[in-house]
Amino acid sequence: MESFDWNPGTLLEMSGYYWKTCTLHASVKLDIFTVIGSKALSCDQINKTLKLDKRGLCLLLNSLSALGLLVKKEETYSNSPPALTFLSKNSPQYLGFMILHHHHLMESWHKMDTAIIEGKQTRRRSSFSDEERRESFLMGMFNIGMATAPGLSKELNLSGCKRLLDLGGGPGTFAIHFCLANPGLKASVYDLETTRPFAEKTIKKFNVSDRIDFLPGNYVEDEFIESNVFDAAWLSHILHGEGPEQAGQIIGKTVSALKPGSKIFIHEFILNDTMDGPLFPALFSINMYLGTPDGQSYSETQLSDMLKAHGVKNIKRLSFVGPTQSGILCGITS
Repeated sequence: MESFDWNPGTLLEMSGYYWKTCTLHASVKLDIFTVIGSKALSCDQINKTLKLDKRGLCLLLNSLSALGLLVKKEETYSNSPPALTFLSKNSPQYLGFMILHHHHLMESWHKMDTAIIEGKQTRRRSSFSDEERRESFLMGMFNIGMATAPGLSKELNLSGCKRLLDLGGGPGTFAIHFCLANPGLKASVYDLETTRPFAEKTIKKFNVSDRIDFLPGNYVEDEFIESNVFDAAWLSHILHGEGPEQAGQIIGKTVSALKPGSKIFIHEFILNDTMDGPLFPALFSINMYLGTPDGQSYSETQLSDMLKAHGVKNIKRLSFVGPTQSGILCGITS
């Protein structure tokens, strides 16, 4: 459990923090940072493109300046360096899709009390939602993956591996960077058919279409791909969408697709064994409660036990810590 200095000031700051959140979400949704780009523009100049209510837009621009995301000089507004880097669509480090995914989650969090009273989820899973929400989810996964995959690909030991299974790999971000860092490696991204356009577009963008293919399927419901064909598997943020029994079955299916002596990596928001920390994995467990029938964050012991149940040995926790307190377990199939 983490320690907090709770007092009237910090409690009220927490209670009203959504004002800042909603200001950021609205600005990304309206694409204000992309419109401004590297220029310094007045409210009227910005509104020539956006065609919004001028009074509301000026209030929003002033609030973004107060937050330090915009810089106001006389009557013009320009992007701060972080805004230009992370909030403009013209930047390769754009995080806007993930922010929009968070925006789409807000309604279900607002109904958390109802969910706990009634014991049922308050939203559909993003993978099965409408096109706008599905795009923000999948490309949000790309945003987050781009923050970790390039560096991680140089640290993860895939030496000797010829073919990697990226299970539930979405747009294929990790498969792409693992292949770029390992010239002898080929990969398959296994995900829903609706994910294919996003994955193939991203794979093509990085010029690795000859080394990465897409396998359509539902890893929960479908019979799995052929056995003993891969020598490495990467499961990034998919187990938390399922209950313990289903998560174990997914690991079992993955192990069946691997050759003996293969490497399996699980990348998750990993809780401690008392289940009350770190903070982000604990809160993420609520997010899964609101959006799935049985999903949750898992502890290191729970994940290790699932791996052991399917014959995985030499299980260890890597030193990697992601920007949202994620971790990686790895093991070898028997």
